[in-house]
Amino acid sequence: MDVIARIHDRARAAARRVVLPEGTEPRTIAAAAAAARSGLARITLLGRRDEIAAVARDKGLDLGPVEIAEPSGERDLDEAVRAYLERAGRRGITPAEAREHLKDPLLWGAVGVATGRWDGMVAGARSTTAATLRAALRGVGVRAGVSRISSFMLMLTARTDLAEGGLMVFADCGVNVEPTAVELAEIALLTAESAREFLPAAPRVALLSFSTRGSADDPRARKVAEAARIVRARAPELVADGELQLDAALVPAVAASKAPGSAVGGKANVLVFPDLGSGNIGYKLVERIAGARALGPILQGLERPVNDLSRGCSVEDIVDVVAITAIQAARPRS
Repeated sequence: MDVIARIHDRARAAARRVVLPEGTEPRTIAAAAAAARSGLARITLLGRRDEIAAVARDKGLDLGPVEIAEPSGERDLDEAVRAYLERAGRRGITPAEAREHLKDPLLWGAVGVATGRWDGMVAGARSTTAATLRAALRGVGVRAGVSRISSFMLMLTARTDLAEGGLMVFADCGVNVEPTAVELAEIALLTAESAREFLPAAPRVALLSFSTRGSADDPRARKVAEAARIVRARAPELVADGELQLDAALVPAVAASKAPGSAVGGKANVLVFPDLGSGNIGYKLVERIAGARALGPILQGLERPVNDLSRGCSVEDIVDVVAITAIQAARPRS
């Protein structure tokens, strides 16, 4: 059974409710129909019923069991405002401002996830990452013990000799521009937790740099080495190493020369990039030149799952991220 089939089976078993707030976006409507037909989750589209139905008719789509939800009066709005103010009121947001904010369907969906109406949310086919993150932070919030959210990409490559039959996790490719050593360590720890959820083997985390074990004396390399030290101190049971160059992380012969004795060298299945520039460029290079599939960015560190999509996503991508979101929603909450 391939990776995606396993993810879909786990999503079906989870039986969660996932909301898609960009309810009139054509790829999203097609993905809702496909995900519901496959039983990956109970799907809700947010938006005007007549507009969604018109797109579905135009595309020849049967929405079947897909729920269509739109605010239906003052009672719905009052409940959403009350729930939103419980999370955002301490920032000085007034009830009038809350009502204005909740005109954004992304925020409406995120508040619904926070209150338990839905178990998770997927957006970004039409909206920017910034808009999705803003809704997630305002409506759901960061999990206890996490200082800031980050993201990972689930990478499916044709290189079966790498990692777990070509399956790898990359982070952070979508959120943190220039993390400090402490923030980078937290990204590595959260990504290892995510990897345990989606990889068939235990995480082996490489914190990447242009330097391997001090081969270049530069503040940016030292930052990665310090992040690796923090990771080892906080999670001594985790197999992690850094700073490592990419070839030392993935190629056993290079690791034997550059990082002898490393438990990660040559066999990393989790790659943690030192900044957003390298992470975003790195995953897109692997996707566009090597033909890998990149699922995500999948957000981590939130109280409940909200996930982003690339605006260039396909219907298939949305369906797969819905399945990933359902699996995250089934994780026991601490």
